[in-house]
Amino acid sequence: MNFRTLENIKIALRSVRSQLTRTIITILIIAIGIAALVGILTAIDSIKLAINSEFSSMGANTFTIRNRGSNIKLGKNGARPKVYPAISYKEAIAFKNNYSFNAIVSVSSVASRQATVKYLSKKTNPNIVVFGSDINYLSTAGYTIDKGRNFAKQEISGNKHVVIIGKELADNLFPAQNPLNKIIAIGSNKYKVIGTLKEKGSSVGFGGDRSCIIPITNALQYFSQPNTSYTINVKTNSPQELDFAIGEATALFRIIRKVPIGEPNSFEFSRSDNLAEILIDNIKYVTIAATIIGIITLLGAAIGLMNIMLVSVTERTREIGTRKALGANQKAIKWQFLMEAIVICQ
Repeated sequence: MNFRTLENIKIALRSVRSQLTRTIITILIIAIGIAALVGILTAIDSIKLAINSEFSSMGANTFTIRNRGSNIKLGKNGARPKVYPAISYKEAIAFKNNYSFNAIVSVSSVASRQATVKYLSKKTNPNIVVFGSDINYLSTAGYTIDKGRNFAKQEISGNKHVVIIGKELADNLFPAQNPLNKIIAIGSNKYKVIGTLKEKGSSVGFGGDRSCIIPITNALQYFSQPNTSYTINVKTNSPQELDFAIGEATALFRIIRKVPIGEPNSFEFSRSDNLAEILIDNIKYVTIAATIIGIITLLGAAIGLMNIMLVSVTERTREIGTRKALGANQKAIKWQFLMEAIVICQ
């Protein structure tokens, strides 16, 4: 570092100390501008990460067969999902029994979206989602048992009144005790808690911790509604097998649904990675807008710094005149104030 640069730094530090209030205000303006830009971009990246994490918990090697497209509609121009005839329990079970690909298959349905769960004097709001499922559902849907166990085959075939509950529901109903083997009421029916799920969250409307899972045969008997549609989840051994598994599933389910040759499928496939890509693609405009807003904020901070430096130059015309009289040229004066701005920013 040469003598002139070192001297400019010393002068800049003296100027900062002599105008401490102005310097603090300038620093705050710059800090707010940078924080706004970094904060907005970080928030967007966090949203993308949350979306990827949510869907990756379902597994990159899973796909779902349902009677309607993914209900993801952003903006006024978003396309509405296609809706096909409901997938019956008989069709879903036929697929599960005849699907020969090396994969895990589960059949499930939403028994209720507005159930009330009770334990002794405690009662939830009528916003509990009740799923009917088989023993493979936890694996294909990305759930993990926290306490207790999964369903046994005998409990599915025997239509037993057992239930696995979500983390939030367990904490609300059993805040200071073990929920296992406790009897709760779902609607008008009694169920024994055999397991609780690890926390999963409820972003983008999937799964969630305010849910109950009961045997699908029990849901069929006590929660069956007209035109109930069942969902088929398939989990392959690796993501590389997914396309082959979907191809075989398509052929089999077209036969089961008796779709004529040449006609389009009367059902929809959805993949967790595709859903994540759809959501991230739809928020790209938000990303662009947020970035522009952040840059404008940072530009405003830069303009504020320039104005304050302009005031500083105006106030120090005598000092500048003295320096010129002592032999300083225009370049040296500019470099002095530039160094002062750099010191403030640092």
